[in-house]
Amino acid sequence: MKRKRGRKSKGRGIPWWIRIPVLIFLGLHGLGAVSLVALRFIDPITTGVQTQRRVEAWLSWSDYDKRSTFVPLERISPHLQHAVIAAEDGRFYQHRGIDWQQVELVMQESLEEGEIPRGASTITQQLVKNLYFTTHRNPFRKLLEYTLAPMASVILGRRRVLELYLNTVEWGPGVWGAQAAAEYHYRSSAGKLTREQASRLAACLPLPRRRRPQAMNRYSAIIETRMGQLGW
Repeated sequence: MKRKRGRKSKGRGIPWWIRIPVLIFLGLHGLGAVSLVALRFIDPITTGVQTQRRVEAWLSWSDYDKRSTFVPLERISPHLQHAVIAAEDGRFYQHRGIDWQQVELVMQESLEEGEIPRGASTITQQLVKNLYFTTHRNPFRKLLEYTLAPMASVILGRRRVLELYLNTVEWGPGVWGAQAAAEYHYRSSAGKLTREQASRLAACLPLPRRRRPQAMNRYSAIIETRMGQLGW
């Protein structure tokens, strides 16, 4: 006697509450890949963090004066390029978007200290955050950042990553990019920044809206030492 086929058991397949986040995640990556290809040739008009600052100013009824001039990498002082790499991502030319050595070191420190003592974000990760997200921390953004950064490294290449980063990073209230930073802080241009000026600007990057280059004596000296160790 043939056994009757039972109904399909419930639970087969992926539940909707898993499928939807996965589809959103994959969709965002598809959009990210398309936009990164475009960014190889087109300079961004604005970024996620720049939009965040404008919205914050609007919500607080504050004036917002955006200073930003995109300049090619060859018009940015090599001193600033080197200072930023020394300060933010010393292995920039060795990794592919994620510095797993630093990630492992931070994880080890977090186990020893009981908390995460510092970040391990590379310049490529920071660029992805600046372009697509905000400064607000959340696990989903971090996951996207870790998966988009290698893609950005491959699609854009290190030179374009550095060029985009130096032109979109925040360097003061409403001050975006190397050219605006040089004009605002030193009444100079990005291409004419000296070694000392560059190291002081790089020292501001962790807290760009609070720090001022003139006050960065100790940290800028550390950055210059790192530059020397890297052969610059």
